[in-house]
Amino acid sequence: MTMWVALAAFAVAAALAALATPITQRLARRLGVLDIPSGHKAHGVPVPLLGGCAIFAAMLLPAMLALAAATVWADQGAAPAWLPAELEVHVPGAAAMAPMAMIILAGALALHVLGLVDDCRDLGPWVKLVAEVAITTAVVLFCRRVRVLTVLGEPLSSILTVVWLVAITNAFNFLDNMDGLSAGVAAICAAALLGTASSLEDQLFVCAGLGVLLGALAGFLPYNFHPARSFMGDAGSLVIGYLLAVLSCLTTYVAPGQTYYLYGIFVPLVLMAVPIYDTVSVILLRIRDRRNPMVGDRRHFSHRLVRRGMSVRKAVLTIYLCTGATAIAASLLPRVDTIGAVLLFAQTVAILLVVALLETGDGKPLTRRPGVKGKP
Repeated sequence: MTMWVALAAFAVAAALAALATPITQRLARRLGVLDIPSGHKAHGVPVPLLGGCAIFAAMLLPAMLALAAATVWADQGAAPAWLPAELEVHVPGAAAMAPMAMIILAGALALHVLGLVDDCRDLGPWVKLVAEVAITTAVVLFCRRVRVLTVLGEPLSSILTVVWLVAITNAFNFLDNMDGLSAGVAAICAAALLGTASSLEDQLFVCAGLGVLLGALAGFLPYNFHPARSFMGDAGSLVIGYLLAVLSCLTTYVAPGQTYYLYGIFVPLVLMAVPIYDTVSVILLRIRDRRNPMVGDRRHFSHRLVRRGMSVRKAVLTIYLCTGATAIAASLLPRVDTIGAVLLFAQTVAILLVVALLETGDGKPLTRRPGVKGKP
């Protein structure tokens, strides 16, 4: 039943995103909210920037509808006759989760508005970072289930959770530098996390959330893949990174009766190894050159692949494959013993080393190619 709920959530969100994206394209052109090629932005023509609104709406509407229905049915003490019995038993639990879900969605809304304002007028990297820390801190304070490494106790667990949420939110914001890149990588991570959550334990809430996120990304990607007709902007990339981070905190990585707990907690880290690597490497390069680490340039993994001769599509597909490989390792991690865990960690390191070798610069200037954006 869990997977059927996730598939239904996926289908609804995908349809909404596919329908909403052309509307946001027309609206962006009418309002002049376009990503204009300039400076380190190398796409060929102005591209509508409100794709993130389509993604957010495709996630928000079905989530709010489901939460409202569960709350009403729980208050009435009975669900409609057409609701399957296997799903009816989850109505009280879904209603109990509604307050936490509303706080999480409020955090997503705040980040969406922050990104939307930044898309329309540049807020500056430090203003955005301070706002992200404030928003994620509020979510962590009010949602006690959104935690990483709870074994460490408070307040260390809460502090590390805020660090994780901000880091992954920015990782996908940084990754939004080439057509289809951030949305595609996020879709792969969401799919792998959904597979893990649905197979280990009955996690209906998390699986439904991942299904909605995956569907919204799937409906948007056809418009965003090279050559892109719509960009998600910060209004989209901040939200998808934040939701992936939150849902990774809420996912249980331990199967009933399993003893390999210490390995399962590394699933999110292995799953999102490529976006994390890209963020860390870019920040280190900027610090090395005594530049502001939060100011955008064209030193990302994807940019360096293009510099070495790949087309935009090949560069993006290469990163998809690397992410898919780490996603497979992450999916297997909760099911292996010590030797298996060591091998999977070694595989992840090997993939990142391949990434490092592929992106090694040859000193040639980065030629402009349509579809290469200059996001942070």
